[in-house]
Amino acid sequence: MIETLNRLDTDLFLWLNSHYTPWLDPVMIWITERNSWFPLYALLIGWLIYRYRKQAIEFLLTIIAAVAMGDQAASSVLKPLTHRLRPCHELALQKLIHPVMECGGQYGFASSHAATTFALATSVWLLLGKQYPWLKWGFLWATLVSYSRIYVAAHYPLDVLAGIGVGVLSAMLAVYVYHWWQTRFANPKKAFVD
Repeated sequence: MIETLNRLDTDLFLWLNSHYTPWLDPVMIWITERNSWFPLYALLIGWLIYRYRKQAIEFLLTIIAAVAMGDQAASSVLKPLTHRLRPCHELALQKLIHPVMECGGQYGFASSHAATTFALATSVWLLLGKQYPWLKWGFLWATLVSYSRIYVAAHYPLDVLAGIGVGVLSAMLAVYVYHWWQTRFANPKKAFVD
């Protein structure tokens, strides 16, 4: 069963990774680099502070907690636990893949990029999506960053899907704790109603 799943995952990776064009290589490198998105993060922080003032701190702490949990679950728990090599480190795949940058760490399950971007997009959506439906576009951004990891040969599709799951669950947990904290401590009158 696991061998079949690994083979299907490898076949899908090879198919996706083979669909590249030279002009897209630098674009995908830019998309996959974490530093490329600092202006977006600064814009989000600035918007939250401008729009919510003091409450922005609570939102930012919740978002940071979600991203940190997603990153640590993927990098510090799953990667050392599974020891699944990145495709760019698999000797049998070297002549079959299209790597466009340095490979990175040895292990790839689960994708930290997918975990952190989906933790960010999901936490922002859960906190503010009802008020600002346009925040759903954060999921498109997270999907693009996650796909770039396959394009640059750093991750298999299952690495990315697992990272997405980790990120979404981390965001759900962080937002749940935020709402619990609000109900119990920030609005104690509500606590007695429960």
